[in-house]
Amino acid sequence: MTRFRLILGSAMGAALCATSVMAQDKAPEDLLPPEPAKVTEKLPDYTADTPKPQPSVDDSFDDIRMTSGEVVQQLPVLVRAWSVPQAKKLLAFIPTVEAEGLVPADYRAADLSAAIARGEGTALNELASQIFVWLVEDLRDGRTPMDARRQWFVVDPDPDVLPSDRLLEQAVTTGDIAGILAALNPVSPDYARLKEKLATTTNPAERKLIRANMDRWRWLGRDLGKQYLLTNVPEYQLRLTVNDRIIKNYRVVVGKPGRTATPQLAEMVEAVIFNPTWTVPQSIVKGEGLGAKVLNNPAWARAAGYKATKGANGWISVVQQPGPGNSLGLMKLDMPNEHAIFLHDTPAKALFNQDNRALSHGCIRVQGARELAMTMSMLGNAKSREDLPAIQQEVSEITASREYTRYPMAKQWPVYITYFTYGVDVDGNLRKFADIYDRDAPVLAALDAPRQRDRARETSEEVIEIVDDLQTS
Repeated sequence: MTRFRLILGSAMGAALCATSVMAQDKAPEDLLPPEPAKVTEKLPDYTADTPKPQPSVDDSFDDIRMTSGEVVQQLPVLVRAWSVPQAKKLLAFIPTVEAEGLVPADYRAADLSAAIARGEGTALNELASQIFVWLVEDLRDGRTPMDARRQWFVVDPDPDVLPSDRLLEQAVTTGDIAGILAALNPVSPDYARLKEKLATTTNPAERKLIRANMDRWRWLGRDLGKQYLLTNVPEYQLRLTVNDRIIKNYRVVVGKPGRTATPQLAEMVEAVIFNPTWTVPQSIVKGEGLGAKVLNNPAWARAAGYKATKGANGWISVVQQPGPGNSLGLMKLDMPNEHAIFLHDTPAKALFNQDNRALSHGCIRVQGARELAMTMSMLGNAKSREDLPAIQQEVSEITASREYTRYPMAKQWPVYITYFTYGVDVDGNLRKFADIYDRDAPVLAALDAPRQRDRARETSEEVIEIVDDLQTS
């Protein structure tokens, strides 16, 4: 028994004796490319612990104040003292944000110029601090307010990692106003490509669309990490990315427009589930009469893999057992979320041949899902290349067993479900994608509207749990 089997539990006993159906599959030859030669300087993570000398009692209570017996955390300091030379640097930076797709007029350049002319003091401190914080918010988080980000359930981690008050403090301490603000831009090369295109195009409609999609990059974390999965829903593609390089891409089927449109998420893949079961929703069990059909036609039910249970109160539950005809296919990626969205296989392979693949009830079906499952199993558990053959053999046996098996990933992978209508495709070409869910209009309108202050970090939109993913044609 290999050491990888220890993570699977006793449920694998029978699976390990089965005949492999994937023994002829080869491990990808270059799954883990070397680190890139370039080094990108990053802003400090202010949430990270740093070694400090042992504090005194007074030091330990320096950041709290006592009021009527309560302990109150001190509020962030969002106004700092600015010198005239520092304020001039801030004024000089404002026009440069046009290259990032933002609107220089949002940042009160005329008022700042007048305050500089009046000299140092409270008025300059308050205005310069306010403008700096606005620039931080828009460059770090995006200018589009949350109510214009339809079905966007990603919570951007950047305000926690790079809080505005700490950046403000660093700016006035070091005087590197432009450097601190410029470092907030997304590090993805796809964002850089959009910025290059914005600098060369004069078509007003195209410029607006590019700006909207540059802003969408800011809605995500500034740095997505060295290794991740990313689906751009309008492109109908899934990318396996390592060090900004697409190692493999897969065609996908996404949710139909309307109530079952695929939402935008940032989650973690915790495990690969081989030979999944499918609990049929009541909209099909009761609404379409499947429960009665399974109970009344046991031979048909066995052939289709359905098992039904009828409770004392007449409630019928139906579960489709593992097998090639299972609606989830032979695998799914376990990425827990309140929307019940995941990436999975499908027996309906013909759907991948269509150009318009917005056909599911929200979940993402992946062409080549078995290869993806194998790859995730290896990348999520291998400590070196020498481990890959043993994991491949073990996963092949699990797949052949047709028994439900959850294969944990010791190294979990981020997965991003995004929505870009202008960007770099999987072939490296910068192009437009169809706005299949009509999500551009509110973003474009927000870019034309005055800048909105005090924007929410999280959406208040309804979470729609995806329960029906049966469509096969």
